[in-house]
Amino acid sequence: MNSYPIHIKPFGKSAVLVEWPFEIDPKILDDILTFKDYLKLKGYSGEEWEIVAAYNSLALINNKKEIKFEEISVRLRELYDQREEGVKKEPRHWRLPVCYDLEFGIDLEELSQQIGKTIEQIITLHTSVTYTVYGIGFLPGFLYLGGIPKDLETPRKASPRLHVRKGSVGLARKQTGIYPQDCPGGWNIIGNCPVPIFDAQKENPCFVRVGDTVSFYSITRAQFDLHTIQAEVGIDLLTKES
Repeated sequence: MNSYPIHIKPFGKSAVLVEWPFEIDPKILDDILTFKDYLKLKGYSGEEWEIVAAYNSLALINNKKEIKFEEISVRLRELYDQREEGVKKEPRHWRLPVCYDLEFGIDLEELSQQIGKTIEQIITLHTSVTYTVYGIGFLPGFLYLGGIPKDLETPRKASPRLHVRKGSVGLARKQTGIYPQDCPGGWNIIGNCPVPIFDAQKENPCFVRVGDTVSFYSITRAQFDLHTIQAEVGIDLLTKES
C-alpha cells in the first residue's frame, strides 16, 4: 500500500482536515478512500461523525461537540499508520448520455477554435476515456471528474455566466463535470446530460460517490428529448457496471 506525507490541521472548532499531496492522482484518492472507510470501522461514523473525501483531503466533522485538535491529530496519525488495505468499497462505473447539440454545447464552437480541434473531434475525445470522481460539491451533486484528455484541457471562462442550465456538461482545466441544477458557472459548456444527478426527494439524493468512475456516450437531440421525458416520469436511465 502506498503511504504519503499527510498534514492535519484544524478546520473550525468541530472539524479537522487531513491533507495529502496536492495532486490529481488516482493512487492518492484510493489511499484517501481506504483511510476513510478504515476510520468508519474505528468508530468515526454514525450521527456523531461526518467524513467528506475530495481530491487530496479528508474532512472529519463532529456534529455533536467541539473537538480537541491535538488529541485527535495524534489519533489520526496512529490510525493512518495502522490502516488496512482492502476495506474500502469497490467503485462503481456509470455510463451517462450526453447530447452535444449546439443548443446545449454553447461553447463548442469557441472551444474548437481555441484548441484547434473540430467539434466532432472534441466529442470523440470527451467520450473516449473513463473519468474518476474526485469530489462532489460546490453544489449538491456536482461531480468533479478527473482524467480528461490533455487536448481538452482548457481554462475556465474569464467571465462566469449568471445562468448555466441544469445538466450542462462542462470543461475546466483538467476536469469535466455536470451541473446538477440551474446556477451560475464559469466552465466551458459542451453538452447536456438528461440523467438527474441529484434528487433531494430520494433516500440517496446523489447516486454517485467519490471514487466511482464515469464515462460518457453521445446521444442525438431526439434521444435527449426522450430521455428527459423518461426521467420526468421516473424511468431509471442509469447504466451501472460494477
